[in-house]
Amino acid sequence: MKKGIHPENYREVVFKDMSNEETFITRSTVASKETIEIDGVTYPLVKLEITSSSHPFFTGKQKLVDTAGRVDKFMSRYGNRKKK
Repeated sequence: MKKGIHPENYREVVFKDMSNEETFITRSTVASKETIEIDGVTYPLVKLEITSSSHPFFTGKQKLVDTAGRVDKFMSRYGNRKKK
């Protein structure tokens, strides 16, 4: 491997899945302004919207997330129609 091309500032960082509050610690060079204390040790904190612990592909559970009311709008337009 070539010398001098890999970053030297690897450190332990906490990644937190905001959808299910799960955290995991790994080594990374990612920059973070927030910190979190786990077991008496303070780590930089990186918040994520989705990880393998909450993604439907990895969990096998399909979860409907509707933030704009699109499902309700669809159901009000087309869901209550009956065949005549």
